[in-house]
Amino acid sequence: MRVKHTIILIFTLLCFVGCTQHSAEQGSVPEGNKYATGFCLHETDTGVVVEVFQPYQRICVKEPMKRLGTMSTVQVGFLYALDAIDCLAAVCNPELIYTPVKGDEIDLGDSMKPSAERTLQAGLDVLLAVNYGQYDNLEATRLEKLGVFTLYINEWQEHSPLARAEWIRVLGALTGKLHQADSIFNEVESKYLSLTREVSESVSIMSGNNFRGTWYVPSGKNYLAYLFKDAGAQYPFYDDERETSIPLTVEETLRYFHDADVWVGAGGNSLAELAEMDEKHTWFKAFQDGRVYNWRKQRLPNGANNFWERGVVHPEEMLEDVIHILNNAPDSVLHFANRLY
Repeated sequence: MRVKHTIILIFTLLCFVGCTQHSAEQGSVPEGNKYATGFCLHETDTGVVVEVFQPYQRICVKEPMKRLGTMSTVQVGFLYALDAIDCLAAVCNPELIYTPVKGDEIDLGDSMKPSAERTLQAGLDVLLAVNYGQYDNLEATRLEKLGVFTLYINEWQEHSPLARAEWIRVLGALTGKLHQADSIFNEVESKYLSLTREVSESVSIMSGNNFRGTWYVPSGKNYLAYLFKDAGAQYPFYDDERETSIPLTVEETLRYFHDADVWVGAGGNSLAELAEMDEKHTWFKAFQDGRVYNWRKQRLPNGANNFWERGVVHPEEMLEDVIHILNNAPDSVLHFANRLY
């Protein structure tokens, strides 16, 4: 067992080194990611090699893939940004897609259990899968056994907004638009970092909602906590390194957030609805001052939300929203956040 673990460790280190050191001899593809840790790319004489680490997968893209399927709406946002939406041939839960698509995509059904028959009929070059949990892994494995090539896109496992956005490079590699992907990401990064230089650390922030007696808030390793920090907000859990959200009792939530200036990420569509959901929501200063926001400004009646598509690709717009909220700017300037009244 120790030998096996040693071999895996050495292999992982070799992959990491190979993906963080650029070799001019291998071509013009920048190999090292600036933020993302879940994948790496490098160029060979035959194509661009894509390596994903959880679970480990390795493919060499010799020519652009023409037919992609996806189990997550996030990838629709990436493809749209790359002007590669024509490559989208099949989707799960099409009713939850906000981004304009062709409309002739094959409906694979629910992302928790895609239709094997429809997936096979789609004739995909690759199915972009997620592995939020064991169930998702089982579904992807089931499809792989039927001959469907599956690649995990794990941007959601990254800790920072920029790291999540950098996964556009994987979609760029698959569609033959890697240089365009790099150009898009570099522009996003430049705007994001420029915004961080304009913040002032004076406003406290809270997030989450009370659900059956438990209030879940972002840990310090959550992308929202990174977003709050980059916006200059005061938040008590920046140093908490838990991988999952932090469960708090209502009493603990009151201790940490009773006097927070703003509340971002509330679950209701209005203050009245939030109060109806749970009277305890009204106990917080942010609620009483009317400085409560959700992430539903670009949301359709059926639940499709551009926050999960364009918001992942363009974290600089999310950051701009939080900065404006902290400065109590008019709602008209917000991209994804919506003030509750």
